[in-house]
Amino acid sequence: MMLGIGVCSDCRFNFYRQAVTICLTRAEMRFDVDLDTRGFLCPLPVLKARKRLQGMPEGSVLRLVADDPAAVVDVPHFCGESGHELLVAEPDGDATVYLIRKCAPVKFT
Repeated sequence: MMLGIGVCSDCRFNFYRQAVTICLTRAEMRFDVDLDTRGFLCPLPVLKARKRLQGMPEGSVLRLVADDPAAVVDVPHFCGESGHELLVAEPDGDATVYLIRKCAPVKFT
């Protein structure tokens, strides 16, 4: 059962992360492309994710692993600004694993 995801101006990321973590267990984390950016610092994890997502078909899922402390802010912001869907943001040892679903580009009329 999927939970609705709300937006809180003070703790948007934490609220989103808690709701998504409840919805998806580790066994349900399926992805199409794996990108390990451990050792890279801001802004490289997001730039590498953006470049990889550009070559992927719509609806596919990118698994991004990053140990940059700024990524916990940068990745959700990138997804929100670019229109991609952040499915999971979960700690995994010294890094964080993000699952990002590529969405169609936002078109303004």
